[in-house]
Amino acid sequence: MVLTTHNQLQLLHDILTEQTEDCCGEISEYQQIKRLVQAMIANNSISNEQLLELLPEIYNYGRQGEIAQNDEEHIVSNKINIQTWVNAIQKTSLE
Repeated sequence: MVLTTHNQLQLLHDILTEQTEDCCGEISEYQQIKRLVQAMIANNSISNEQLLELLPEIYNYGRQGEIAQNDEEHIVSNKINIQTWVNAIQKTSLE
């Protein structure tokens, strides 16, 4: 099944929101974040300039999360960034 850009954004939003609410994330979630960002960049499917600028940060968050020794600390230290990303994703989804 191929995910549309809207589906990808919704999934990314859900993963990021859940991680901040639970203060934990699985390695597979961080890998999924990376795959979603890579797909959106490769497909050139995002037109929102703010989100386009944030995608590399989100990718880096996923990459760092994969190797983080303390998952909760990784999420907490990125909480403000995650909120910014989630807001940008919501804004893009409404366009």
